[in-house]
Amino acid sequence: MPDKPVAHRPRAVVLGASAAGLFAAAVLTEFADVTVVERDVLPEGPEPRRGVPQARHAHLVWSGGVRALEELLPGLVDDVVCRGGRLVRIMGDMVSRAPNEVWFRRFLATHHRNLVCSRDLLDSVVRDHVLKGERITLRQDTAALSLEGNARRVSGVRVLAGDGDERLLDADLVVDATGRGSRAPQWLVDLGLPRVTEREVDAGLTYATRVYRAPGSTADGAFPLINVQANPADPPGRGGVILPVEGDRWIVTLGGTRGGEPGPDPDTFVPFALSLADPVIGELLRDAEPLGDVTVTRSTANRRRYYEKLRRRPDGFVVLGDAVAGYNPVYGHGLTVAAQGALAVRDVLRRTGLTAPGTAGALQRAAARPVAGAWGLAVGQDAFYPGAADTPPAVAERLLARYVDRAVATGARSPRALGALLDVMSMERPPTRLFSRDMLVPMLFGPRRPHLQGPPISEAERRAARD
Repeated sequence: MPDKPVAHRPRAVVLGASAAGLFAAAVLTEFADVTVVERDVLPEGPEPRRGVPQARHAHLVWSGGVRALEELLPGLVDDVVCRGGRLVRIMGDMVSRAPNEVWFRRFLATHHRNLVCSRDLLDSVVRDHVLKGERITLRQDTAALSLEGNARRVSGVRVLAGDGDERLLDADLVVDATGRGSRAPQWLVDLGLPRVTEREVDAGLTYATRVYRAPGSTADGAFPLINVQANPADPPGRGGVILPVEGDRWIVTLGGTRGGEPGPDPDTFVPFALSLADPVIGELLRDAEPLGDVTVTRSTANRRRYYEKLRRRPDGFVVLGDAVAGYNPVYGHGLTVAAQGALAVRDVLRRTGLTAPGTAGALQRAAARPVAGAWGLAVGQDAFYPGAADTPPAVAERLLARYVDRAVATGARSPRALGALLDVMSMERPPTRLFSRDMLVPMLFGPRRPHLQGPPISEAERRAARD
């Protein structure tokens, strides 16, 4: 009697081993054998690498992303905290000034927690959790050259290793998570498909970051995150953040839009911080010891590619992460979108076979939902900077922006309204949450406590940065 044929698991290839690619690889191992193709040689621990130049700047994961990470990779958040990261209470562990120049009170009445650490640490812990999987093969020092297949179906990807070895990797599903520099638009054109529609909103933001040794007695892990956000209504927009991270360090990132950009000169870094609408960041840095030079980044535009709207698309190919949409980093939503997008992929594949016709389109549409949420939050602010977009904001966009400003002002004084605001900002709930009773009742009927006239940082906290 002949043996029964053995059913082979599908094969998936993920291009890119940064956060979005590894999150995707983690969920795909439930359904396929996965090969991760990465252009760089990955570091062994929390070290910088060429393919993630933005890692030097301040990063955080909003509470919606923390929830997604815990579901996606159980134990990961705890591991980050054990290695020096923090779960920061919003707004209790923060001193934060909103874009409309309102200081938030440090309410403790919400469940929201941001995960705060260096990007190098987060990426290292993600690699430890994902790449140890039995069904994952990593090909480092390997570049993706082109897709294999036709306009109906992608059947693999052609790659080139650092030693000059070129080969074809067959795949039932190829996932492009190669970031802002993705070549997927041209790859699809090469297969005979139309070019994907793109949109860009560029506030002209330049980032400058410097790492400091945590000054005084602030290295106890309890010092608040300091955030002074830029105001689009008063260009050039200037802002900054102090992010206390592992290793008794502060990552300090300053930003400015066209006409108000920070520069790479170390001697101008603290003066720039002192020139912000509130000088609190510069005041805290006066006696701090820098641990390196200033790193400057100018590639901060919001750029979105609408793959989910393609009328013709090949089966077997999906684009995720920054390759779909990259956001102005000031809003901190990229990591949250990557984690939520991976969960969306998992949920679709639990209902539909990976190799079934139309699955790739369903995956692309599902992953677009968190993208759309983050895009609206970012563009809703950045579109108001001069020269940010080809056309000025429409009347409806201006009215919505005014309402959001009022919602922020209400949340700054009401813990109930703040909870609703953070539900949206953290990407846990849709924007309609801003029109709920939790927001409207405080907005219309109080409490009428006055706005704070300065940053809610205590004298003891200021003294800790000096002593």
